[in-house]
Amino acid sequence: MAAALHLVPVPGLPMIKEGDDLGTLAVTAMDRVGLKLESGDLVCIAQKIVSKAEGRQVALDEVIPSAQAISLGAETDKDPRLVQLILDESTEVLRQRPGILIVRHRLGLVCANAGIDQSNIDHGGGEQALLLPADPDRSAAALRNRMAELTGVNVGVLITDSHNRPWRLGTVGVAIGAAGVEVLDDHRGGADLFGRELKVTLINRADAIAAAATLLMGETTERIPLVVAKGFAPQTCADTASEIVRPLDEDLFR
Repeated sequence: MAAALHLVPVPGLPMIKEGDDLGTLAVTAMDRVGLKLESGDLVCIAQKIVSKAEGRQVALDEVIPSAQAISLGAETDKDPRLVQLILDESTEVLRQRPGILIVRHRLGLVCANAGIDQSNIDHGGGEQALLLPADPDRSAAALRNRMAELTGVNVGVLITDSHNRPWRLGTVGVAIGAAGVEVLDDHRGGADLFGRELKVTLINRADAIAAAATLLMGETTERIPLVVAKGFAPQTCADTASEIVRPLDEDLFR
C-alpha cells in the first residue's frame, strides 16, 4: 500500500498516428516537463492513443453490414456499419434499446458499443470508428518493455478506458490492460480490526488507479492521454487486466 500518491498529468503528446512509437513519445513528453521515472511508478495511458498507434481505426465505408446488423441498427437508431463492427468485436449482445447497445466484448468486458469510439478521431476522409486494442495486456507489456529500454527503469503500465457501470450514472476510468502492476489486492482469509475473517474483500487496485488517472486525463478536449502515478513500491508481479474480468459462472444477472 502506498503511504501517499502523486498523480502527474503529462501534456505535449502529438496527435498519434498508426505506427507511432508510444514508448518513445511518452518518455520524450516526460523529459520535456522534467518528469523523471522511478522504480514503482505507474504509467497510465489512454486506450485511444494505443488503438490509434496500433492501427485500430476503421473507415465505415469499408464495412458491409449483415442482416443482423441492419436489424439491430434500426432497433437502436445506430448506423448498421457501426453495429457490424460492434458485433464483430463481441461475443454476445446483452441489451438493446434506442440509442443503447450493451455487449460482452471478446475480451470479457461488458460495455456499450464494444468500447468502439468515434470521438476525437479525424473524420475528414469519411466516418471512422476506433476499436479497442486487440490485446491490451500485450500492448501494456510492450510499452513497459520499451520504456525500460529507454530509461533503464522498470515501471508499471495501465491502459485505461472510460466505462459505464450498471445502476450508476456517468463513466469512470477502468484498466483494460496492465503490466508490472498488482491488479487485485486479495484480503480474503485475513481479519478485520476485530478479528472477524474477511471472506469477500478483494480490492481492484488497477481500476481505482485508472479512475483517478482518468480524472486528470479528461474526456473531451484536454489532450492529456498520459498520467504518471508515483508513490508505489517497486513491483515484480505478472498480473494482467484480464484477471479482473468476472468469470461467466459468477454472473448472477444473466
